[in-house]
Amino acid sequence: MVDILDDRLAEDILLLDISEVSPFADYFVIATATSDRQSQALVDALVSELRDQKIKPLHTEGDRTSGWQLLDYGNIIVHIFSPDQRAFYRLEELWSNAKVVVRMQ
Repeated sequence: MVDILDDRLAEDILLLDISEVSPFADYFVIATATSDRQSQALVDALVSELRDQKIKPLHTEGDRTSGWQLLDYGNIIVHIFSPDQRAFYRLEELWSNAKVVVRMQ
């Protein structure tokens, strides 16, 4: 997932291991999209490439204009934020006890 986002030029990609601090998932993938169009392109790329591997999201939230799109893959939850929404919700701070697995600027 991180590679897919990186290939599509997502910014500030972060993979957090939340398994020790969360009962509902093992990992968060957090990334920033610089535009609504890029946000949708990132989501579309993830869904398409994972579907090719027979992996489908259990649930999705948000749309390209909301500033926050979420893809729930069970143990992995992907958050695609606009810069403003990422700064507002500050998931990295909320989950500061989680282990950082990957950080890509």
